[in-house]
Amino acid sequence: MLNPGDGITQEWFKRDLPDKIRLPGILQAQGYGDDISTNTPWVLTLGDAWWKLQPAELRDHFSRPGHVEVPFLAQPPKHYLGAAWYQRDIEIPKDWSGKRVVLFLERVHWKSTVWLDDTEIGSDISLSTPHEYETGIVARASRPFDENQKRTGETPVPLQIAPGKHRLTIRVDNRLQLPAMGHLVDSHSISDALGAAWNGIVGKIELRSTPPVWMEDLQIFADVSDKSAKLRLTIGNATGTNGSGKLTILYNHCYDLISKQMASLPQEILEIPIHWTTNGSLIEVNCRLPNVALWDEFHPVLHELHVLLAGDSVSDSRSPIFGLREITARDKDMLLNGRPLNLRMTHFGGDFPLTGYPAMDVETWKKIIQVCKAYGLNGMRFHSWCPPEVAFEAADELGFYLQPECGLWADFGNEPTREFLEAETARILKAYGNHPSFILLSPSNEPRNYQHFTPQWAATNFVKDNRRLYSADTGWGDPSQVNGLAQYAVLARFSAGSLRGPTGWFGRDYRTALENVHIPVLAHEVGQWCSYPDFDVIREFTGYLRPGNYDILKYIAEQQGVLDQDKVFAWASGRFQLECYKEEIEANLRTPGLSGFQLLDLHDYLGQGTALIGVLDAFWQNKGYLNGPEFRKFCGPVVPLARLTNRVFTTTEKFEVPVEIANFGENPLTNATTKWVVLDTGGRSVANGEFSRQTIPVGKNFALGTVSLDLTNLPAPRQYKLDVSVGDDVRSLKSSEGGKSEPPHVGSYKSYENNWNFWVYPAQVSTNAPSDVLVTRSWDEAKTRLAGGGKVLFLPTNANLDPAKCPPMKNVPIFWNIQMTVRPPQNPRPRFDAFLGLVCETNHPALAEFPTDVNCDWQWTRLVNNVRPVNLNTAPRELRPIVETIDDWNRDWRLGVIFECNVGTGRLMVSAINLDGDRNDSELLQLRRSVLDYMASDRFRPAITLTPEQVSALWAVAPRAAAAPARRFDPDLNDGSIPATTTNTP
Repeated sequence: MLNPGDGITQEWFKRDLPDKIRLPGILQAQGYGDDISTNTPWVLTLGDAWWKLQPAELRDHFSRPGHVEVPFLAQPPKHYLGAAWYQRDIEIPKDWSGKRVVLFLERVHWKSTVWLDDTEIGSDISLSTPHEYETGIVARASRPFDENQKRTGETPVPLQIAPGKHRLTIRVDNRLQLPAMGHLVDSHSISDALGAAWNGIVGKIELRSTPPVWMEDLQIFADVSDKSAKLRLTIGNATGTNGSGKLTILYNHCYDLISKQMASLPQEILEIPIHWTTNGSLIEVNCRLPNVALWDEFHPVLHELHVLLAGDSVSDSRSPIFGLREITARDKDMLLNGRPLNLRMTHFGGDFPLTGYPAMDVETWKKIIQVCKAYGLNGMRFHSWCPPEVAFEAADELGFYLQPECGLWADFGNEPTREFLEAETARILKAYGNHPSFILLSPSNEPRNYQHFTPQWAATNFVKDNRRLYSADTGWGDPSQVNGLAQYAVLARFSAGSLRGPTGWFGRDYRTALENVHIPVLAHEVGQWCSYPDFDVIREFTGYLRPGNYDILKYIAEQQGVLDQDKVFAWASGRFQLECYKEEIEANLRTPGLSGFQLLDLHDYLGQGTALIGVLDAFWQNKGYLNGPEFRKFCGPVVPLARLTNRVFTTTEKFEVPVEIANFGENPLTNATTKWVVLDTGGRSVANGEFSRQTIPVGKNFALGTVSLDLTNLPAPRQYKLDVSVGDDVRSLKSSEGGKSEPPHVGSYKSYENNWNFWVYPAQVSTNAPSDVLVTRSWDEAKTRLAGGGKVLFLPTNANLDPAKCPPMKNVPIFWNIQMTVRPPQNPRPRFDAFLGLVCETNHPALAEFPTDVNCDWQWTRLVNNVRPVNLNTAPRELRPIVETIDDWNRDWRLGVIFECNVGTGRLMVSAINLDGDRNDSELLQLRRSVLDYMASDRFRPAITLTPEQVSALWAVAPRAAAAPARRFDPDLNDGSIPATTTNTP
């Protein structure tokens, strides 16, 4: 039954509840809860404000009763906040007499309270670990359950339970259990952003029995240096008397699922006498291991022990699985088993669109991890949540590193939240501490009021349990992050430098941010570069979450007349997104002392306004514009790197490119050869070379040599590709066409390949215009010539273009998403980045002398950056530009960069790029030449005719409205210490 109020006062636990529901499961998926409405109390603060600013006509279309959809998340079928009561009869077996009974609820959201018959057993508010309830000892003789027994914090004698039938009632309350300060409601453990505001119980729901003296906890601390393990055993005692017995430890076996090797060596390695008091006992023992294979990403060897507790009519056992590994820090380096570790992690917010709750089976997690590994990643960061144990088990078996967080996007300026963190940390370490994949732990994503609390939290917990490293938080750059208390940091920027973004691209790096840092650092939420949605993804939403956000975005595209371009927009923007991810990841790998990165995200993010930042869709599926092998070339354990500071050259310039390598593979590369080749677009070699053989150690910034190339004799204008391969016996270097990639092995040895596009233009390009073509920036001049049947290349000025309708293009795609930039009161209006790349008609003769693919690449970015395209919304939809901008998917304006049309008897070419300015950039001159040569030819015959009035309307500038207030700070880089009145735009 549902009760948004209390239910406890009404003593619902004493009555039989009438409704039916399936468990494990969540109630919103089974028809319970409230219909989605315009007043749904979404658990979030990010992304929803934008929708309130949209035209009433658009909002009304998606706000019909029973059919309400929103654009800022993929929504559940029902919404409910409050208490839900779950009840069933249970049978306590007679053969459990004298045993202790525990109720195990693997994952509950959020607060659970349990009654057995009419007696309250207790409550739990963990977001990260199972809720376990000690219900009592089964009486040895059947007798009624004593309703007068009371549960207190210090019950000396456990409750007695009669064998037979009992009523079990569980109240689950998914409302906030902590003060709603800061971004608590945006925590991925509880927020609607990715569907986590569910109510229910998932995973295992079990009644378990143990002896009255039992193994309460068993932690294993591996010692890599002497190949041993320390066992820390907590014994619980519910008998009320002292006791003694013996502890026997058997070594069962070890196995490696990647290499499919298993060694079965069952043998006894230790037997000792032990004693316990009425309160139990804590026992620590050291034991040598007969097998010393270590655990890491290349060989995730797992060991299994069998631990037996016997004595005084007590028998209990456990079979813990663990890995022999050690993670440490040495200045800026993170070390695993003594060797440098480079972490290539993705963010994961815990979205499971088909079920609505985290996968509770190992196989689903293995599939996700295998996808990540296919794209070169070796780890995962769980933003403000902690996954269930099956995720750790899958990562253990596949050699994958994990950083959970303690269920919070927290403001630590209040005592309840600080207390919750301390308790949740202890619960997480107890539940998952033995898993070798669990190498890092953070208290919170981007918290507030943390500086005097979480650094000490990191230091204290490292002393208690040094099997992993602890950060003071994930994201902020306060000096307390790196002052020596935390063992590692995750930073977007520090001191005067950034650790992500274009400042480190094109052969540069982020080293200035690390000058005064002496702990390992990971770059925070790297990437966030967007692509246009492929609306075919709507068909994948066959389960819990509904694609209302995509429905609205598709409707906008249809209304704006660009829906038929969805596929090409998605592909072209995706290829440009890929180039940006490549630059950012390579900059990270080039940066000395930087231990890796955490992407945001490998797959699309369904909430906070819908952020299409993944190279995979929300279901971890390929979007069609790249594959894993292509991504692994620049994101993998071994990556050749070129410090290519420019992508555009003339035939008289020098091509001098230092080449280095980041080697975080299994071993040094012994006697390796580096070969390079320059390929044209047909895959033909135009130049090649080879560096001397070297042994390449594990690490980064290892110089391989310099590619020197005389460009004088290269045909121009042309696009070329520099391809570098490192390995033994590299027998061929073939072009990678159509997204295909070389196999990982060439000959009989491993080879690692990476490549970079560049463009070569003639050093001398004629700037003369054909005599019959008028090149002008004056529309009056253009109209006169067109009226006389002439040919015009019109280059509109900013005065011709309405700034409210012709947003300037950028040299990078949209970052995260526009909806989340609306955050009243600081940012009351959206800040459109207005650029997802270009779509180029590659077969159009106007571009015949300007080499380009369909998508934007680096030969375009200097041409279009800060240039206003022409808004074509009022023009006939048949007018398709030769080069067009892909606009933000929340707006979908038709924006032309280069387009043509007939105007009466005249012929008009328009270029938003000023092809007649003072700049002498080689790509600008070449584009001008290509356009003018086309206009001089007989092929200049536009297919579309516009009236003079229709064309003139494109230059109509409306009266200027008041400018939107300046964005005073970047909310994603403000830890709460930056006042809203200051200016701080990173």
